[in-house]
Amino acid sequence: MVSVDNEPPFRITTKRADDRVDVKTEKGKATFSVHSPFGIGQAAIERTSGTWPDAVLLRLHLKGLENFKVTNGKVKLEGSASLRDGKPLVRAWKDGMEDAPLDAKSPFWIEVRIVGGDGKQAKELPLKGGYFEMPLPKAMFEGNPKSITVDWIDFYRG
Repeated sequence: MVSVDNEPPFRITTKRADDRVDVKTEKGKATFSVHSPFGIGQAAIERTSGTWPDAVLLRLHLKGLENFKVTNGKVKLEGSASLRDGKPLVRAWKDGMEDAPLDAKSPFWIEVRIVGGDGKQAKELPLKGGYFEMPLPKAMFEGNPKSITVDWIDFYRG
């Protein structure tokens, strides 16, 4: 995505001054890496021109993921991710309906990978130098929303 005046393709605003979101864009893909020392935060990601890339990847550099929310103003996806017996345990739901969890058949399903500091599938929490990686579903970007907002709560905050 190239803009005429060299403006970056995304404008990012975080709620906390010490939170940071790094953006890496490559052909048809954008990766947003969230770093949050406190462990609770929010970031608004606004596209400055054009359309969203085909693939949008979110990486939350936290020790644990008690809760996450992603909204485009119309749809709100929420979830949590942990490990049980070394295997990822992910719950995701839409529009506040926690008692109706999404599954892999839903167009809004979010597959969460839990990556350890060594770059491999994590075996335990709290993560040390790892992250929670989630490709955001294409359905979140239908109608080309101007922005998305991401909220997170680290289970091991502080």
